[in-house]
Amino acid sequence: MAATATAVMVALATANDGGRRWPGTVLITASAIAFSLAGLFTRLIDLDVWTVLFWRALFGGIFIAGYIVWREGRRVLPAIRQTGIAGVAVTISSALATICFINALRQTSVADVLVINATAPFITATLAYAWTADREHWTTLTASLVALVGVVVMSSGALASGHLLGDLLALIMTILISAMMVIVRRNRNISMLPAACLSAFLCAVIVAPVSHPLAATAHDFLYLALFGTMQFGLGLLLLTLGTRLVSATRSALIGSLATPLAPAWVWLAVGEIPAVATVVGGLIVLAAILADILLKKSSAVPERVEQAA
Repeated sequence: MAATATAVMVALATANDGGRRWPGTVLITASAIAFSLAGLFTRLIDLDVWTVLFWRALFGGIFIAGYIVWREGRRVLPAIRQTGIAGVAVTISSALATICFINALRQTSVADVLVINATAPFITATLAYAWTADREHWTTLTASLVALVGVVVMSSGALASGHLLGDLLALIMTILISAMMVIVRRNRNISMLPAACLSAFLCAVIVAPVSHPLAATAHDFLYLALFGTMQFGLGLLLLTLGTRLVSATRSALIGSLATPLAPAWVWLAVGEIPAVATVVGGLIVLAAILADILLKKSSAVPERVEQAA
């Protein structure tokens, strides 16, 4: 854990260097690890989903805001203005994706959500090509296909039918997240952290009318704070920074690492043994991501440098 924390700190220090791929890979991997803790925190907090979402978003926004203030100092307001229209798009897409994700889990099975979300690398590659004409490397596309197979294996026997609304929400969530990563990558010369921060606060504002913030006990409040900072806030912060350094499609692929890690944390923390299919599928996803990292590094295909808009 200490080595991982050190690697993340080094990557954060070089997060503005678009010429180095490995910091981006470290940041996206760390982001996936943070996001994978969602299932564990959900098990630990006994509150309605809207209240959890409110506190999670609020604490996450405060966490990211703290980092921005530390990083920018008195330049916070100029940093917010610099994000421009792209920042507005990131704010709205990220906030709506979070809300769609929670509602998708209520309307359909977790398996459906996982499989639909596993299409993110392909949706991201399509959006990136349509918008910027960037073609993703064949190793990343192949690894994305293998990872999708792994997620299907994990979800075998649990795929739901007749949950059209939930599946549609999961698809919308996946498209919104993919669009967010493409926008961040396209505007990589501008920090989109202020937009990520505002998206968390916007999410809290949207769900506030249907949540019950005062229902949280002191015990719940501790887990809510950790959920908002170490899972949501840290995950979103690292994802936003990392996507500036690697392609949006690779960000989506590496982000799928959260899928096999989620049941692993629950197993380690509460002793819930995952099914054999979950283990096998998770290993397939992990192998696909590692293969892409290693093959892409060895091929060393330079990425096209875009001029800032």
